[in-house]
Amino acid sequence: MHSRADTEGWADTQAPAGAKDPVVIVGSGHSGVAVAAGLRARGWEGGILLIDSESGLPYERPPLSKELLKDGAPDDPALLRKEKFYAEKGIARLAGVTAESIDRDGRTVLLSDGTRQAYHRLVIATGSRARPLTVPGAGLPGVRSLRTRNDALELKRLLVPGARVAIIGAGYIGLEVAAAAAKHCEVTVLEFQDRVMSRVTSAPVSRHFEQLHGRHGVRFVFGAAVTSIDGAERAENVTVADGTAFPADVVLAGIGVLPNQELAADAGIECRDGILVDGDGMTSDPAIYASGDVTRFTSPIDGASQRLECIQNALAQADRVAAHITGQAAAEPEVPWFWTVQHGVRLQTAGVRHPEDEVIVRGEPAGGKFSVAYLRDGALAAVDTIANLAEFRAAKRLIAQGARIDPVLAADPAIPLAEAVFGTPNHAAADLAAARS
Repeated sequence: MHSRADTEGWADTQAPAGAKDPVVIVGSGHSGVAVAAGLRARGWEGGILLIDSESGLPYERPPLSKELLKDGAPDDPALLRKEKFYAEKGIARLAGVTAESIDRDGRTVLLSDGTRQAYHRLVIATGSRARPLTVPGAGLPGVRSLRTRNDALELKRLLVPGARVAIIGAGYIGLEVAAAAAKHCEVTVLEFQDRVMSRVTSAPVSRHFEQLHGRHGVRFVFGAAVTSIDGAERAENVTVADGTAFPADVVLAGIGVLPNQELAADAGIECRDGILVDGDGMTSDPAIYASGDVTRFTSPIDGASQRLECIQNALAQADRVAAHITGQAAAEPEVPWFWTVQHGVRLQTAGVRHPEDEVIVRGEPAGGKFSVAYLRDGALAAVDTIANLAEFRAAKRLIAQGARIDPVLAADPAIPLAEAVFGTPNHAAADLAAARS
């Protein structure tokens, strides 16, 4: 890690020799580090500075709710890049400081240590934070959220054998933690909606994972509106709207995230539940870019305004930012994809499902390997696959092509999705057979 001395020349708005045209990147998550790496890979010869609010080297986030919570797992998540990478690529780092404000006219960033960093281009990759609970008792010891390495380590310390764990929210994070905790804790998941992962998937997939968790001893309470967390000196109960109290030694709030857009918003950059960016990652200020979870943009796939919270988007946006800064072409837009692993079962999603999409189940969920295709105006818009990597890959290609799907053929799992596309040889044969009958 670079110390303050390693980057002394950057302080007080002065760029060191060899660091002309500095690109300052605020945030050292997946997207921020990928922007820095992408700039060097594309031949950028100016200075690059990564500003990280956390200490230590930048690390991977997905393992925090998966591998790191497992018994015997090492306390340090995998690094995004080894320390020597930053030195070899001439990427300076400041760790343990935050960006407090932006002077857009002077093109400087004020840091929490009182110094200012000059920039030729600024990239905001500040990510998101856990949405806080706002009910009485939310500040009691034992009430946790999960977003950082320190969050995960503290939660791991609390998940002792026999602990009663209440998880508020049945999204990815809540269910991944439930899977880890259920091995030796008593787990209750309180969900306001009527099924798990309701925001991201359909009822057949929700039922499959609810049943999976049930087989491992996890209890679900749906329609549960949490009204308070009660306890004398630490959390002891979670109370819901009908007055039922659920005993809990540990409470995890998994109720979504908020984009860390304040730095941009306070500088007058356009934001709307995320920093607004164009297809190149540029904000309303042409000298300032944004990348990753903190952004909102228009999907090149379906034209929807969206904010995506996934590694794939973080890396894709980073590539576009690095390409635009260096005046080069970026990779073609990729269909967004997501994944979660719960009790060893992997759900992979390609595309972004809309609630009104037509739902087609392919295969028998009881067998543990199936897919769900989502059609929008006759075209394949998204797919969920459970233990079916081959179909996931095929579906990504079909979504990118805007392939129109025959719902009757798509409902037959023996027919590959690619052969359910209108105009394929198998589809033509089916049309002929139907005409003759």
